[in-house]
Amino acid sequence: MNNKEYLEKILPHKRPMILIDDVLEYSNDEKWIKTVVTISKDSIFYDKTIKGISSIVGIEYMAQTIGCYVHLRKQQNEPKIGFLLGTRLYNNKQEKFNLGETYTIKAEEVFYNDDIASFSCTIYDKDNDEIASATINAYQGEEVEKELING
Repeated sequence: MNNKEYLEKILPHKRPMILIDDVLEYSNDEKWIKTVVTISKDSIFYDKTIKGISSIVGIEYMAQTIGCYVHLRKQQNEPKIGFLLGTRLYNNKQEKFNLGETYTIKAEEVFYNDDIASFSCTIYDKDNDEIASATINAYQGEEVEKELING
């Protein structure tokens, strides 16, 4: 199984909306996860005029990393829909993610209950320099998912 097939099993997305490439590390005890993405022309958000991807897409990289974390933490059988409640203090140090560069995304649990969670997220470049960070609040509740599926 390739990495995108694995991610399709744990994220509620299908290609081309799976933006991250792989789960690198996960610690249930220390409550964090690391994923990775390499910027390519095949990405749905690739912009040839800037030869990269807008830095605002970093929020979605963080959100998908959180989705992987929650799936693994809850030991879910199938991917569940999650909702971004808010992003605070999104700070990016570059205007784009550069073509051919690989970035590591780390999400650390700050607060977590069964439905609502808050994460401190950071994106690092190949030199392990921080290039983006944010606090992301998310919701994943059974009732909302049932409502979406059943109408």
